Amino acid sequence: MKFLIASDIHGSAYWCRRLCQLVEAEQPDRLILLGDLLYHGPRNDLPRDYAPKEVIPMLSRYADIILAVRGNCEAEVDQMVLPFPCMADCAQMFAGGTRFYLTHGHHESPDRLPALERGSVFLSGHTHVKLDEDRGGIRCLNPGSVSIPKDGSHSCLIWEDGTFSFRILED
Repeated sequence: MKFLIASDIHGSAYWCRRLCQLVEAEQPDRLILLGDLLYHGPRNDLPRDYAPKEVIPMLSRYADIILAVRGNCEAEVDQMVLPFPCMADCAQMFAGGTRFYLTHGHHESPDRLPALERGSVFLSGHTHVKLDEDRGGIRCLNPGSVSIPKDGSHSCLIWEDGTFSFRILED
C-alpha cells in the first residue's frame, strides 16, 4: 500500500503539474490532499503560475484515488468545481494496522491533537513547513507545501508499507 500526501497547492498550475508528475511516477493507491487546493489566500503572495482553473482538471483526473480535507482557504465554490469531496474538516482511515487522522491543521495541530491512541499518525498541512515528530506516542507529520513553502523546499510525503519519506519537488 502506498499513499502520496500533499498540502497547500494554492492554485499553482506549475507546482500542481510537478505533483502530478510524481503521482504518475509513484502510482500511489491513495492521493491524500490536506487542503488549500485552489485559492492562494489573502496572506500569501501569488504562487508561481497561479491558475486555479488549470489545477482543477489536473487534480480531477485522480478523483478516484483522492481523499481530501478542507483547508482554511477552501470555499463552497471549490466543491462545486472539484469531482471529489473536499469540505470535511477531518477524515480518518486505517492502513497497515495504523489509524491515520487527516486535517489541514488550522483547527487541530500537533500542539492541539485530537484524542488519538498511541501509535496513531496525525497528518496536517497549513504551516507550509515539513514536520516529522513524536508527540506522546502519536506520530505527527506535515508534508510541507507544494507551492508556497516556508522552509525552503516544495515538498510532499510518501507512505509506503509503514515508512514515511519526504519528496522534494524542486527542478
